[in-house]
Amino acid sequence: MPPDRLEPAVPHLSRRQVLSLIPAAGLLAAAPPARAAASGADHARLIANTVAMLAGTPDSNTRPEVAAKLAAILRTARQRLTAMDRAGDGELFAGLTLGADDAALRQAFQYLYEIALATRTPGGELDGDATVQRRVVEGLQWLHERHFGDQTTGYYGNWHTWEIGIPTHAGRTLVLLADRLREEHPDLIPTYVTTMDGYLRNGENGDVDLDSRFHTGANLADITANRILQGALTADDARVAKAIADQATVFATIDPYRLRHGVTDGYYEDGSFIQHHSVAYTGSYGRILLTRVVQTLKTLDGVTTGSGLGEVVYRWITDGFAPLIFEGWMMEIVKGRAVSRTTTGYADVGVIVEAIADLADHVGDDRALALRKYVKHLPAADTGAFVSPVSVARYEEIRADPAIPAEDLNPPARSVAFNAMDRAVHRRPGYAFALARSSERISKYEYMNGENLMPWFQGDGASYLYLAGEDQREAFGVDYVTVVSPYRLAGVTAPVEERRTVPELYGRFWYENPGHPLAFTSSSESQNTYVYFPRGRNAFSGGATLGAYGVAGFVQSDDVAFAAKREGLLPDDFVTYRNALATKSWFMLDDEIVVLVAGVSGQDGRAAVTTVDSRIAAPGEAVAVTGERWDGRAWEPGDTGAPRWLRYANDTRGTAVGYAFLTRQPVTAGVETVTRSRRVVRTGNPDTPVTKHVFTASVTHPAGGHVADLAYALVPGATEAGLRGYTRGTLRVLANDRHVQAIQHQGLGIVAANVFSDGPRLAGRMLVDGPASVIVRSGERTVVALSDPTMKRDRVSVVLHGPRLRADSADEGVKVRRVPGGTLIQATTRHAHGRTFIATLR
Repeated sequence: MPPDRLEPAVPHLSRRQVLSLIPAAGLLAAAPPARAAASGADHARLIANTVAMLAGTPDSNTRPEVAAKLAAILRTARQRLTAMDRAGDGELFAGLTLGADDAALRQAFQYLYEIALATRTPGGELDGDATVQRRVVEGLQWLHERHFGDQTTGYYGNWHTWEIGIPTHAGRTLVLLADRLREEHPDLIPTYVTTMDGYLRNGENGDVDLDSRFHTGANLADITANRILQGALTADDARVAKAIADQATVFATIDPYRLRHGVTDGYYEDGSFIQHHSVAYTGSYGRILLTRVVQTLKTLDGVTTGSGLGEVVYRWITDGFAPLIFEGWMMEIVKGRAVSRTTTGYADVGVIVEAIADLADHVGDDRALALRKYVKHLPAADTGAFVSPVSVARYEEIRADPAIPAEDLNPPARSVAFNAMDRAVHRRPGYAFALARSSERISKYEYMNGENLMPWFQGDGASYLYLAGEDQREAFGVDYVTVVSPYRLAGVTAPVEERRTVPELYGRFWYENPGHPLAFTSSSESQNTYVYFPRGRNAFSGGATLGAYGVAGFVQSDDVAFAAKREGLLPDDFVTYRNALATKSWFMLDDEIVVLVAGVSGQDGRAAVTTVDSRIAAPGEAVAVTGERWDGRAWEPGDTGAPRWLRYANDTRGTAVGYAFLTRQPVTAGVETVTRSRRVVRTGNPDTPVTKHVFTASVTHPAGGHVADLAYALVPGATEAGLRGYTRGTLRVLANDRHVQAIQHQGLGIVAANVFSDGPRLAGRMLVDGPASVIVRSGERTVVALSDPTMKRDRVSVVLHGPRLRADSADEGVKVRRVPGGTLIQATTRHAHGRTFIATLR
């Protein structure tokens, strides 16, 4: 029978289709000024909705579950007022020096917002406190007069502060105090709006520019959400209408072959999310975008009819976020530079849960129930991180409702190819496997602003094996990237060398050379291309899925900076590093993930090391490494012989991972105690020493001479007895070189292959016209999955040798015909962007 097919990924919506879902925005945008004033948006409703979202309502704030949130709002406000009381000369808040640090100025506006929030929180001790509100107003006046109004001295530091950070806090403060400002200081709101327009320097004439590389994705959602509030405050229908229409563009599925405004940032048909043009970013910017658009839906409630947009966001959750969340933890592969922050992981998902709980009010009944079931399925979130008291009440109501059963949005077994962002996720009861690749389309990593200081190999096949029941803060997160060597990330093949961070190389957070033809400055396109998030040079990065099974392939390459330096395009003092070369495949099955590595070269006379796995544990945890050699003798740490299998066990957690080697190579494996400061991966982290047990298993590929190819399987939850009997004729490596990598699993009836070279290549009894990825599963029916991992081919095909078969069903674009000696399956892959095509034969 054909495998179960999940519902289609994020529906493909054009900008025209998206705008049709918000007729109010279209009407406002089309109406002439006089008519717009008569039939325009309900500005008072927009403001009231926003105040209720931020401060809560009398109903929500009387619920006992919300008490902690209200107490936190009050506590923060009192802390800020105390800092105001203690401010010295030239300060608005004690200890916050203004005038040169843009982050400090943003904080000052944030502090004013936090005070204002407490004065509008129903049931709070400061609710309606006129004296405190006047202090906030005076603070707004003071900041504008001394540090924000004069744009000849402003706009230093990060552009985001001036175009997004400050306007967010200032705009929300103005909304909270709108009535008082209109009565007592009617000029302050228009003054601030005019100034914020002036700081929108990456826009056009003080407004959003959809052709700007800065006005995309989450950044665009932030800017437009702010402009909706500005329009409501100034009764400017045109501003509100254009902001809604501009934000609506983020709901359109990105079609890489028909880009709008040249924008590659956003959600793709396969559930991928990209920000910064080439960075896999669901877990950070994707999360921010999700939060912002759901907040906008709440702001617009009763003002526009945008319910159809909720259905689009629902697909973001099911196909984009849910696969990447494991037991309440956001996976590392989609965090960009945020992987080095101390608050990622569970906190990321807490913010997402708030958005999911709110979104349930903006979708159809069936989808709403599915979202509420998922909220109940996920571990309890820290509601202290929620923005809205109303959301806290809604979330706790869902959790307490006995009529809502807990249910995952993921099926128990799921394999997801996020090929648009070079990522893969494979889930089974008990574990999840996440894989990060890169290509000429997707960045190898993201470094920026002193964050993620040692990222060099995070997109070179780095993998993360999450085990059920663990506190993932003890297994991954910031401590993992802190104590695990950047050259020994699990799954990575790295050259043997030492690299230096950007601050070490250049004495600042970026490479500065404005006089060069490429004009290197902190936010320049050249900085993005060669420093912040460089792409690879390889086309082959992708794979196929067949039901709950998957295959991924990757040709490792140098990055664009190294190539450009060799071509003489970069300055002499610009430092680049050469990578190791390798051809890799991952075959993601039920009990194991089989990894094949071939064609390894450290280049330039260097050795290279492939890390089979790296895992961390707390110093007090009982960890052990055991194994067996091919001759049947016990393998122990320090043994230079080739192991047939190894097993890493954390007896304290009750978890284990097995490593079954399918080729015979010496493996270096063991546990060491490592202490490092979290500041080594991010300059803004506290200088906190972290001590962990670090387990590493790796294979060295010597420089020069023949390099043996490597094959092994990761076996989550393996026992020693199971590893002793592993394979037993069930699993075979059919090919493993730089042209073809293929395996056969007889127990599952699966043959899978990556063919990296042009032209027909044999993989077992399959003849594959490469480059291509193929999975074939035999049983009552034969099911074939095909994809083009290069995203460049018009078609891919495979011939199955043996009895001739005919099509029972096939995806659009797939042809099946009999040929001498077998059956040809051909898929038209032009503009499919790595999508899998499936045919069922009999």
